[in-house]
Amino acid sequence: MAVDIEAFRKEVYNVVVSIPSGRVLSYGQIAWLVGCPRHARLVGKVLHGVSETENLPCHRVVNGNGRTAPCWEEQRGLLEAEGITFCANGCVDMRKWQWKLEE
Repeated sequence: MAVDIEAFRKEVYNVVVSIPSGRVLSYGQIAWLVGCPRHARLVGKVLHGVSETENLPCHRVVNGNGRTAPCWEEQRGLLEAEGITFCANGCVDMRKWQWKLEE
């Protein structure tokens, strides 16, 4: 399936900006929400290129296991500042902090 990258980027941004403070979503969930469920890696690539001036709460996006981005040490601190707690393995407790869209 060919993806219109600009339309995809806009849809990803719209989802990310909607994630409430104190909640997280995974790359795969965002891909599913924008209608491209097999493009979780593309979500990551799009978010990796986000400029700080765009003011997106990208720190609220983790992988499906709750792991933070490996090269972004500040992400954990940003999440903790919103009250998000981590399991002993260093991952976000997805059962507790994952944004349930019916909220």
